Amino acid sequence: MSETIPVHEHLARLTAGDIDVVRVVYPDLIGTDRARDVLVDQLSGACEHGLAFCRAVYHTSPQGDVVPVEGGLDRGLPDISVRPDLSTLRPLPWEPGVAWCLGEVVDPSDGGLVPESPRDLLRAVLNRYTEQGLVPVVGPELEYFLCEPSPTAPNGWRRYAETPGNVYTAGRRGDPDAHLLRTLRHLRDLGLGVSMGNHEFSSGQFEINLVHSSALDAADRTFLFKAAVKELARAEGRMATFMAKPFNDEGGSGFHLHLSCTAGEDGPNIFDDPSAPHGLSTTARHAIAGVLAHASALAALANPTINSYKRFGPDTLAPWLIDWGLDNRSAMLRIPPERGPGTRFELRLGDPSANPYLLLAGTLAAALLGIRDGQEPPAPLEGYGYDTSRAAILPMTLADALDAFETDGELIDLLGKGFAASYLAYKRNELERFHRHVTDWEFTEYAFHL
Repeated sequence: MSETIPVHEHLARLTAGDIDVVRVVYPDLIGTDRARDVLVDQLSGACEHGLAFCRAVYHTSPQGDVVPVEGGLDRGLPDISVRPDLSTLRPLPWEPGVAWCLGEVVDPSDGGLVPESPRDLLRAVLNRYTEQGLVPVVGPELEYFLCEPSPTAPNGWRRYAETPGNVYTAGRRGDPDAHLLRTLRHLRDLGLGVSMGNHEFSSGQFEINLVHSSALDAADRTFLFKAAVKELARAEGRMATFMAKPFNDEGGSGFHLHLSCTAGEDGPNIFDDPSAPHGLSTTARHAIAGVLAHASALAALANPTINSYKRFGPDTLAPWLIDWGLDNRSAMLRIPPERGPGTRFELRLGDPSANPYLLLAGTLAAALLGIRDGQEPPAPLEGYGYDTSRAAILPMTLADALDAFETDGELIDLLGKGFAASYLAYKRNELERFHRHVTDWEFTEYAFHL
């Protein structure tokens, strides 16, 4: 936290580094970055008093509508206070004179937490792990599409470098303008702990991996990673989208989480047990079982949009059954082949439209419930995992996922009823707005013939 180093020392370092603006950023309910640029000579006051934002920023739709969530419109649109955490300062490599830092959110009326704050939600779950002497370790993997303006495309955008067959390639073959190289270098210089990247399956689709770290740090870096990739694409005159499935004729994008636990900060990986079946410890098996047991509810956080569910289906390599497997990419929860310090599970359920804090909080809460209750998973999947006779199907719509989340009392108790109520109200409003909207598909399907 910023209190460990006096503010004046931070200011001196910023000035010495020719930084005159600090952009204070924090995540909203859907993981979008909200921010304010603060001149360095005003930063001391911002740290002391906080920056005032309307709490309804958490309740604002992607189109700018304020959704009637408790604590917003009904209370006259009160403030939240955001204080810069100067320990998270990062100079922006592509924006001379500007540094990023994360903001801590509090309710100015009582100094307490705001239920919709994603970072605080994750912190609360991590406190439960600390009570058990466990430290979750997380490695995120995200895919995104890079798009270019196109006056002939129905929505105004086309995929960048439209050429099929460039899956798992690097270089100019699938990326003629070297977008990936520029982005990797900027993200490295930003200090986000990226390790590598490649062109993915579809035209204009890229994947960039982040190194593993403690859960809150991994969520922070993923949040900033998404914001940075979108900003860098804008600088190129392009759009990077983390939408689950932006095009009808191509597959979707994933957000995979690699997760393990250590015993304390510097302890061994407690998911590893060479003497146990599959080399997985009792704790690992219980954690796997917990995620499987709460997978339907977890989908509401891992796949948080109406569009998310258009990514699922047989033969998509996006999981749609609640199962697990040993080094099996058709399973929802995969156990990679590494053991020892690398023992972990890979949750393949999520898509990159997910708020990383909420996806991590939900996954960790489900795993902890399995550990607490000593749950055991079924036998692992063998073969190709799209046989519905073998396992239950995940929710196939956002409405079904929200219903599953609302009825999962154990998961909501861990995540907090205040958060759950706000999230459900916000997302159900999204469904209501969609059902009232006339889509292009409807016009094409019906207008000429009916």
